[in-house]
Amino acid sequence: MKAEIIAVGTELLLGQVVNTNATFLSEELADLGIEVYYHTVVGDNPQRLEQLLVEAEGRSDLIVLCGGLGPTDDDLTKDTVAAHIQHSLVQDEQALARLKEFFKFSKRKMTENNLRQTLMIDGGIAVQNPTGLAVGTLITDNEKTYLLLPGPPNELQPMFQQNARPLLEELFPQSEQLISRVLRFYGIGESQLVTELKELIDTQTNPTIAPYAKPNEVTLRLTAKIADERMGQKLLDNLESVVMDKVGEYFYGYGDENSLVKVTVDALKKYGKTVTAAESLTAGLFQSTLGDISGVSEVFKGGFVTYSAETKAHFLGIDPAMLEKEGTVSEACAIAMAEQARQLANADFAVSFTGVAGPNELEEQPAGTVWIGLAEKGQPTIAVLQHFNRDRSYIRQSAVMKGLDLILRAVEKKK
Repeated sequence: MKAEIIAVGTELLLGQVVNTNATFLSEELADLGIEVYYHTVVGDNPQRLEQLLVEAEGRSDLIVLCGGLGPTDDDLTKDTVAAHIQHSLVQDEQALARLKEFFKFSKRKMTENNLRQTLMIDGGIAVQNPTGLAVGTLITDNEKTYLLLPGPPNELQPMFQQNARPLLEELFPQSEQLISRVLRFYGIGESQLVTELKELIDTQTNPTIAPYAKPNEVTLRLTAKIADERMGQKLLDNLESVVMDKVGEYFYGYGDENSLVKVTVDALKKYGKTVTAAESLTAGLFQSTLGDISGVSEVFKGGFVTYSAETKAHFLGIDPAMLEKEGTVSEACAIAMAEQARQLANADFAVSFTGVAGPNELEEQPAGTVWIGLAEKGQPTIAVLQHFNRDRSYIRQSAVMKGLDLILRAVEKKK
């Protein structure tokens, strides 16, 4: 079963909108055992979409189109597909009733072009839209199946999961399914990870290993194709065990939706520990990152942003003479910032950040020079020196990630 996804919309080609639908649909179809072989994007042009449909039919069994189902003249997906397979468009009564109810409730005048959203391809199955007004269509013609969905992700995702997915499960029952597991790693680059796992990757059959580089981390997707889910999970367990033997020291969590900050906050909650921070070059970015996690108030009381030597001395009570002697971009400064922050906030842990975000040098230190301190109640305070590269934003983000890693390892007592 081969599938491909066609995203329709000139705004995608112009870079005004990111094509997140392709990622979502690929994962959903893979979960159904349907393999996606191609992703394509085409503008709001019926001739180019027609040409693409011809190409898609020559290589795929299922063609999923997203976008171009709205009320305006450039929403031509339904018209183009219907003409291509020589079917007409008909009005779906359920979608029409929903449209009328929407405008009645909102007390707005309904323009005539809104009726375009209630049209579906004759001979197909209407795919209702629980969060929007544009109805979709699932239709099979000449041994090819077409699924038409709207473009906005907040419409497409619930529409697919609630209404399109059950139809595909019934239409394309699979004897095998794809089961995936995502492992997340920090502190190792993609090239090193692949080198460490080269023998596994070179000899992979089922399950397979796919590395993905992300900013400041790497993920591995382990995928098994199997008829029995329990057997598939066992295969993934065995492969994960081998992976961990080789690179387990860099592993921090599972899943696409997980993150180093969430895993760190969860660990602090688990062990009943609290954290604070004193930030210079990151200017509150670490604390803001913590604040993105729901329930972080259980472990984070607040912290300090001390961008200048004066505020380091005034807010944290650091000796100005030491700052004058050692400099703010120094091990001594990072240690003092962490120790003072932990004591002032009465927290179990404190992390500090001081250094040069760039682009210019500071205290004769090049951009990317970062000291990160870690203070833990009852333990000696430490500071680690990092040399990050790239631009200012990347240096600050990299510092935050390293700070999270230091806390997580300390909380879980990892070496």
